[in-house]
Amino acid sequence: MKYFERDSKKVTRHTAVIAVWAAVVAAGHLLPTFPIWGTGGTFSVSSILNPLSGIFFGPLAGALSSAIGGFIGSMIAPHTAWMGPATFIVGTTTAFVTGCISWGNWPPVAINKNGSFTFNGGIIVYIIGTILWFTQEIGRNVFFFPVVFYGLGLIVMILGLIFAKKFFASSKQRLKRTVQTGFAIWLCAFAGLVGGASIGNFFGLVLFRLPVELWSVLMITAPIERALFALGAVFVGTPLMTGLRQIGIPIGPQAE
Repeated sequence: MKYFERDSKKVTRHTAVIAVWAAVVAAGHLLPTFPIWGTGGTFSVSSILNPLSGIFFGPLAGALSSAIGGFIGSMIAPHTAWMGPATFIVGTTTAFVTGCISWGNWPPVAINKNGSFTFNGGIIVYIIGTILWFTQEIGRNVFFFPVVFYGLGLIVMILGLIFAKKFFASSKQRLKRTVQTGFAIWLCAFAGLVGGASIGNFFGLVLFRLPVELWSVLMITAPIERALFALGAVFVGTPLMTGLRQIGIPIGPQAE
């Protein structure tokens, strides 16, 4: 982030904002939304905050913010921690993937001058999640689940890599800029949530041995859930990005 070198005051302010956001993510665990089928746990408001961590601060700082907030949140609100203290892994992965998309560039695979390849981190998470899925017998019996769910997330990820960073940096008149920002947040958040789910689903297979019949239903409901969470991220993130930019706090890809 180039502004780290230009203005030390911005560095301090940026770090303080990350710490505050981690506290917000932790507090979000106190507000459950609806049950997670087959696990006995519940989704919490933090589900719509984790994608914003990656959008606001980038893949690494955003993942750290969600990791800290998620771990603390699982301690103070264990009813939302369906994997116990390890539940924060899903939110951390979501923030990382979302940050890779919102702060990344198209194409997701680049050839460096020395002949090596650079891959977008979000793509790597999707690949890992898919491989993990097929390591389990139940996963192999429901091969169409990742094809539909992860495939849809991958399509939205591609759209996010193409359009999101451009929309976040838009200089259009206020209404159009707000619409573009909201659309970019939805693209990044949805793809990031699916990326986080690709890791969470593996734990669902291992820990709960959810049956094939349930995964067949989740193939329909899971994309709808993530679309709604992404919409919640739009309603929270759009005014925050607009307001914080106006008062000089650098968050989001446009801060670069």
